[in-house]
Amino acid sequence: MDPSSSESAAPVPSESELLALRRAKLEVIRALGVDPFGGRFDVTHRPGELRAAFAEGLAVRVLGRITSWRDMGKTQFFDVSDLGGRIQAFLNAKNVGETEWTLLKDGIDIGDWVGIEGETFVTKMGEPSVKVTALTLLSKSLRPLPDKWHGVTDPEIKSRQRYLDLVANERSRDTFLKRSLMVAEIRRYLQDRGFLEVETPMLQAVAGGAAARPFVTHHNALNMPFYLRIAPELYLKRLLVGGYPKVFELNRNFRNEGISRRHNPEFTMLEAYWAGADFRVMADLVEDMVCQLAEKFCGGLRLEHTNAAGEVTRTINLERPWRRAAYKDLLREIDPSWFDYSPERRRERAAELGVEISPAMEDYEVTQQIFEKLIEEKTFDPLFVTHVPKELVPLARQNVDDPSVVDVYELVINGQEISPGYSELNDPVVQRQRLLDQAGEEVQSLDEEFLLALEHGMPSAGGLGLGVDRLVMMLTGAESIRDVILFPHLRARDQG
Repeated sequence: MDPSSSESAAPVPSESELLALRRAKLEVIRALGVDPFGGRFDVTHRPGELRAAFAEGLAVRVLGRITSWRDMGKTQFFDVSDLGGRIQAFLNAKNVGETEWTLLKDGIDIGDWVGIEGETFVTKMGEPSVKVTALTLLSKSLRPLPDKWHGVTDPEIKSRQRYLDLVANERSRDTFLKRSLMVAEIRRYLQDRGFLEVETPMLQAVAGGAAARPFVTHHNALNMPFYLRIAPELYLKRLLVGGYPKVFELNRNFRNEGISRRHNPEFTMLEAYWAGADFRVMADLVEDMVCQLAEKFCGGLRLEHTNAAGEVTRTINLERPWRRAAYKDLLREIDPSWFDYSPERRRERAAELGVEISPAMEDYEVTQQIFEKLIEEKTFDPLFVTHVPKELVPLARQNVDDPSVVDVYELVINGQEISPGYSELNDPVVQRQRLLDQAGEEVQSLDEEFLLALEHGMPSAGGLGLGVDRLVMMLTGAESIRDVILFPHLRARDQG
């Protein structure tokens, strides 16, 4: 009979049977007088580091999770791993005490955390290994890990149980490692150029700095409402007033809005302000910074996005200089007569172009909808969109030659905006009027404390924001913002 047939194959235990088996092993461990959830274990090497810089004859102490096991009777081979890599352990019954041998044979499973102590050597097969002389159980895993060959593929499980995703999927481990290193590099890049990192309030009395719906809470001692910040901009500009010439903050922002492939209600932003600069200087800064990140972490300026099968799905070219084009010129590429139409005709034209328009939209919002759907979402190589309508950015300086637009850029890459930058508005009278004149579905709050600060004099300045999550998506090829946020927000399990 074919040994791979269902008749001859060993029955696969059910999940409940596996859980019961591990609980039974827990009692075996306790009966041996061993703590299944041990304490301190001093480490000399991490598994991957030891393997990468291997030398024979080293006395080592290594901590990791057991991720594979080969039972050879009186000799056991198993891999000890963490997120940085693995090392093979070799354990022979004669090299350890009876308790440790029984513990390994009858109590330990794949998935358990252990500490091993021993000496490095190379097996006859040429495998770098540790000859174990002492074994310490550090945590008994009461549930089995995902199959290492198939990993975790369910997007819901990947996001909700990120720890399983990290254990099983090398691509996810690599993405989140790169994210951490990229954030550190952004800090280093700005600090090397004289920017001072600061911290501003996350609980704010006025939700300002962007047009977005905030999360609302209440401070009991002060008996007043507070808002989780939607942006740090108005506080960072106060620091320009105070005399700091270059400041930045890597911050968490919160917006009580929809969840999608590109949006999470809690997200990471970089904001930086530079006294004496303008939007062109800030565009140069972000272009140089992103290119340095790509060269350091992606191997160059041509990025290939791949799917799970390793097939290239998109190539993004970051080679400099990046294209810069005015907002109105880009709209004229869609329809040369767009700005000659009446507002009613623009609505009709939007329908002809297949773009859905809400009846509540102002005329400038209709134009913006065309821009987002037909230009932004179809642009993958870098594009600085400059001089946008002043209604869209009430905190930016008005253009001298065309009062209908402001001196800003919006950097679009990978079909989405990842960075806006302004020549900052520092006239307190104009700023107040701009905030009062806002229209549309969402408006920015009037922050009297910010306006008071402007009246004390804010130097002309350039500012930029950079969506860190979207930047990491672009640099790593992640398809969803969930894939670059360790713990994205999800519906409760009982909501489906």
